Amino acid sequence: MFSQRTIFNKLMKTKMPTSLIKTPARAFSGGFYNHRSAEDNVEETPFEFTEENYKEIKRILNKFPENYKQSGIIHLCFLAQKQNNNFLTLSAMNKVAKILEVPPISVYEVTSFYTMFNREPVGKYHLQVCATTPCMLRGAYDIMDTIKEKTGIKHLMETSKDGLFTLQEVECLGACANAPMMQVNNEWFYEDLTPENTALLLERMRQGEGFEPGPQIPERKNAEGPQGRTTLTNVEHVFHERDFKAAKEEWEAAKAEQAAKQ
Repeated sequence: MFSQRTIFNKLMKTKMPTSLIKTPARAFSGGFYNHRSAEDNVEETPFEFTEENYKEIKRILNKFPENYKQSGIIHLCFLAQKQNNNFLTLSAMNKVAKILEVPPISVYEVTSFYTMFNREPVGKYHLQVCATTPCMLRGAYDIMDTIKEKTGIKHLMETSKDGLFTLQEVECLGACANAPMMQVNNEWFYEDLTPENTALLLERMRQGEGFEPGPQIPERKNAEGPQGRTTLTNVEHVFHERDFKAAKEEWEAAKAEQAAKQ
C-alpha cells in the first residue's frame, strides 16, 4: 500500500501528454487578465467623466440602496469606456471605484471577467464577429476572412493601420436566427452577413457614412423567416437555404399553388 505522499510524488513526476493539456488560444477582450502599463494607460492618465455622464451616473445610482452602490460597477465602466473611444483605462476604473466607494480591485475583477470591457485600445469600429456554432455553420469565418482582406488585419484583436478597425472573435450574441452576425462597438448588431454585404459595410464605415443595423438583406424583417410571421402550428415545414430570397420565393410559389387547388 502506497502512502499518500508516495502517490503524490509519483503523480508529480508523471509527464502528461501535451495533447491533453493544450487549449486553443482565443483572442477575447485584451487577451489577458493582468494590467499592462502603457503611456496612455497608467494610474496618472487623466480621466474625468463629462458633466452629462455625471448626471447619468446619478440617475443610475438612484436605482440602488446607498449600501449597494457597487452594483453600479458595470454601468459606470460601460459609460467610461464609451466616453473614452471604447477603451477602459486604469485611471477610468479607479475613478469608478472612487465614485462607488469600493476598493479598486472590486472594479478590476469585473472588468477582467467580462469580455465586453476593452482594457487595451481598439479601433474606431470594434468588429466583434460571433463564431459560435450557428454563426460558424452559416459562414462566420468567411466574414472574418473578408474583414481581414478589406482591412489588412492579419490576426484577431489586431487593429488596422489606419486605426479604424479592430477584429475580435466572440461567443454567442443571441441573434442565432439571423446568423452570421457581428456586433460593432458593443452596441449595434449587423445580421444576415455575406462576404459581399460585409465588404459594403466596411466601406461605408471607412467613408463615415450611415449604415442601418439589423438584417443586411432587404427581404428580412427583424428575425422573420422566409414565410413571414408564423407559429409552430400554422405552417408546414419548408426547406431553408442560405439564399433567403430564393427560399421566400419558393415558399410563396408553394402557397399560391396550394391556394389555386382549393
